[in-house]
Amino acid sequence: MRFSTLVLLLIFSTSSFGQDYKAPRGPLGKPDLNGVWQVLNSANFDIQAHSSRAAMSMVDGDLGPIPAPELVPLGAVGAVRGGAGVVVGGKIPYKAEALATKQANQADWLNLDPEIKCYLPGIPRATYMPYPFQIVQSESALLFSYEYAGAVRNIYLEDPGEAPVDAWMGQSYGYWDDDTLVIEVTGQMDRTWFDRAGNHHSAYMKVTERYTPTSDHTMRYDVEIDDPLTFSEPWHMTMTLYKRVNTDAQLQQFKCVEFVEEMMYGHLRKSTSE
Repeated sequence: MRFSTLVLLLIFSTSSFGQDYKAPRGPLGKPDLNGVWQVLNSANFDIQAHSSRAAMSMVDGDLGPIPAPELVPLGAVGAVRGGAGVVVGGKIPYKAEALATKQANQADWLNLDPEIKCYLPGIPRATYMPYPFQIVQSESALLFSYEYAGAVRNIYLEDPGEAPVDAWMGQSYGYWDDDTLVIEVTGQMDRTWFDRAGNHHSAYMKVTERYTPTSDHTMRYDVEIDDPLTFSEPWHMTMTLYKRVNTDAQLQQFKCVEFVEEMMYGHLRKSTSE
């Protein structure tokens, strides 16, 4: 039996959390996923298990991690908090060349991470960034709206076929497997990352998401990553999503493009002394 098959059995068969839960019915008699959701983990820093690090240090020196000079003045505010990781089995099966790219990304994170430049985060990263997202579900439509950068994606409810072009958020096709919403995401640009640690993929990546209600206020989020150009075999992530309630159940505006214009284009400004 392949390792990936064993992982799927571990995720979908042996977990007892929420196993007997019956979600309230929504449109078309399916589970009602409407609401604002958010993770409570540190996967956006690093999807693998990691310890706390000073000032986003990403490169190890002779005496240990080296703090990023640009962030040293931020002290604890610029630090990475530790996390148990969300990768099933702990290891990402990179091919040798792709692993070298990951390490180069990690070393130059401050210049290369798309999040810093307010580029759309792609899937699955949009799900576990430190910002909430909203699911809007009706009988004829399914929409995911994200607080970060005002990102959105419409979920096709009929198979649209191959994506016509690659895009930051890709093309999403959704269907139900009993009480689990399954979304297949293809056609994503290769410029998005999984986290701030430089984990990356190619434009050939296929993401299969599974959203399974486990209580009135929690949902299990399982992801399969299949990218034969970057990884030697498919691999998986799993985590819990939490539903916001009361006045907190709303998205705020975080359109961050204007916050990065000076960083990205300030050097192009014509000097007043000229």
